[in-house]
Amino acid sequence: MVRPDLSPWRDGLRTGLHVFVSIGALTSVYFVAPMDRPDHLSALALIAGAVALSAVIGALQIRSILRSRRPSLRAIEALAFSIPLLILSFASIYFLLSQSDGAAFTEPLSRTDALYFGVTVFATVGFGDIAPASQPARLVVTIQMICNLLVLGIGLRVVVGAVQVSRQRQG
Repeated sequence: MVRPDLSPWRDGLRTGLHVFVSIGALTSVYFVAPMDRPDHLSALALIAGAVALSAVIGALQIRSILRSRRPSLRAIEALAFSIPLLILSFASIYFLLSQSDGAAFTEPLSRTDALYFGVTVFATVGFGDIAPASQPARLVVTIQMICNLLVLGIGLRVVVGAVQVSRQRQG
């Protein structure tokens, strides 16, 4: 009797676990990070840090997809880390902006509100219950929209291309 190869299932379950753990870890860091001393410098430093970190992580993720024996699963892991990192970075900025300027948004934002708003902007649904009211807040929202378009357009294309290249090397 020939035993079926269960390694694809095992790899898929491992990927699911990695996705769950990475999203949980990122979200936990967001909710416990010390952001109780708001100032505009913190928001600007966070934007710069998030962009730099995203670029480095993105490059490492593409490299790992290219080297992976299961590039599609590795791509899922990469996106499941990178997209929440982007959203949580902007949620942190929104929270800091709201803390430093009570009029930055149509209402003060808790961490949960800031996360909700970041996801709303990423998903481009714009419920309208929270909106940027100050010029700095509108500028940050605009930056997130541009980053979202870049991630969805260029980022996804690069990830899919890396998966294809990896599969061609293996095939």
